[in-house]
Amino acid sequence: MNQILKSISYIFHPLLMPLLGVIFYFSKSPRFIPEPVIKAKLFSITILTVILPILLFYLLKTINKVQSFHLETVKERQLPLIINSCIIVLILVRVLPINDIPELYFFFIGILISTITCLALALAKFKASIHMIASAGFFMFAVAVAIHFKININGTIALMCIILGAIATSRLHLKAHTPIELIVGCFVGLLPQLVLLNYWM
Repeated sequence: MNQILKSISYIFHPLLMPLLGVIFYFSKSPRFIPEPVIKAKLFSITILTVILPILLFYLLKTINKVQSFHLETVKERQLPLIINSCIIVLILVRVLPINDIPELYFFFIGILISTITCLALALAKFKASIHMIASAGFFMFAVAVAIHFKININGTIALMCIILGAIATSRLHLKAHTPIELIVGCFVGLLPQLVLLNYWM
């Protein structure tokens, strides 16, 4: 059982959620976007949101700034969250400017707000669940895209609700978070995406 719950935490790792959001958008959007553009965006975002953070993590681990990939203490979280905020700003400036694909631009604005909020909570010695922040943000964006383009994704929504429950259960069972840390994480991920709907829907 423990192994299954650990696998859930790794499979739905927060690093993957921005990329999954972009993939979801490109797979569901009825707008014509040239295939080379899609491939270029996906390649850039994969490098910046997955590969680069992993490389930076090993660098931070080498210099003893972090001990675990799960960033178990609030002190360990602070520097990676600052670095991640800088990476997201880079994406907004160079990869997804506002006049390019507005939906994805505001998706990443929401991610930036959630990341900065998580950093502020870490500085205040509160450890909000980054897993819940990332997955709840992706969930809200997926629902918004479906409403925006009038797409029926009821099955996908049901699956994502199950996944959210599985992630929360795994974090509780592994004693990585308390219930309040999971609830706060869910709201920190979901609310920025919800508020930003006013700017692109």
